Amino acid sequence: MFPDLTRDDVFRLETRRLWLRWPRLADVQAIVRLAGEKAIAEMTARIPHPYPPEDAERFIFQSRRSNADGQGLVLAITPKGKPNSLIGVVGIGPGLETGKPTLGYWLGTPHWGQGYATEAARALIDAFFAYGEEDELMASARVLNPGSRRVLEKCGFAYQGSGLAELPARGGYYPADHFRLDRRAWESLKTWGHTGLVREPASVDAGQELSLVH
Repeated sequence: MFPDLTRDDVFRLETRRLWLRWPRLADVQAIVRLAGEKAIAEMTARIPHPYPPEDAERFIFQSRRSNADGQGLVLAITPKGKPNSLIGVVGIGPGLETGKPTLGYWLGTPHWGQGYATEAARALIDAFFAYGEEDELMASARVLNPGSRRVLEKCGFAYQGSGLAELPARGGYYPADHFRLDRRAWESLKTWGHTGLVREPASVDAGQELSLVH
């Protein structure tokens, strides 16, 4: 799904306000504190509530393994200038039901309302289409989560209809809105500058000299 460029833990994406990097074990407490909030967890497919530290550690190990083998790309969202301060997570990986590339994200409640989720999602989407070979990306949002739907719409996703989505951490299937974004639509949106989409890919830093603390 992702090329060699993204498969080293020095890979990162930089946007105007954010620095997106591989998750580390040092992020466990931030993930437990932020993702473990009921307002966050109940909108996701895989995050339990409460969120035990051992589950957060397992998530980090699984994410790093997926990043390393190219089956997905999960990145910690951090403010620019504060790369050790995780405020959320954004990722693309195989969907639970379809296996197709699917976008997912969450952002800690103290950071809502500032456009960070949209900014992070756009950067990863741009990397997905710029460096990968797949031509479409899927996403879903619970019907009672209008904030997530707005993020997807701002990223150019087209509504495909409503249905049930499997949410293992919630114990079953729940109503969700389904969305799709293809390569042609993304390139058109970038060219037109629609809804503030960046015209160039987010800057990438995958320097081989840098070592990160895990």
